[in-house]
Amino acid sequence: MINKAAFKQLFDNYFDTIRSFIFYRCGDTDTASDMAQDIFMKVWEKRENLDSFSIKPLLYKMANDMVISNYRKSSTRMDYEKSLTIQNESPLSPEEELNVEELASSYAKALEKMPETQRVVFLMNRNDELKYHEISECLDISIKTVEKRMSAALQFLRAKLL
Repeated sequence: MINKAAFKQLFDNYFDTIRSFIFYRCGDTDTASDMAQDIFMKVWEKRENLDSFSIKPLLYKMANDMVISNYRKSSTRMDYEKSLTIQNESPLSPEEELNVEELASSYAKALEKMPETQRVVFLMNRNDELKYHEISECLDISIKTVEKRMSAALQFLRAKLL
């Protein structure tokens, strides 16, 4: 069981590191802060059932699960928004529209299957338009590692989409 003082100490000790962990995974400071707050709210709600000795791994597990859940929700939302945009703006033939939809679906599936380390680097570069050195700073890895992961991500997509 965690009392109020223990929770305050837990919050003070781990909030910044959990928020940073989430930020490295999602690349958005506001989202990272919101998710970290949600995690600590859940810990507070379940404080009577928790053991203070095993709390650190639990926090990281909760953060990891929340990032994955958020990513899935946002990718589904983006896929839906893209399909609406394509339907509203495209003077494409029905066959071309079908090809575009198939490609978008294949791309989304390939991103889901891509190893997480590669996907994070790929999306930070392509969606967030971050440069390799910015990605290396955010993820606390070398620029060469970013280059290697990006290359592997592009090879993975080529193999899945061709």
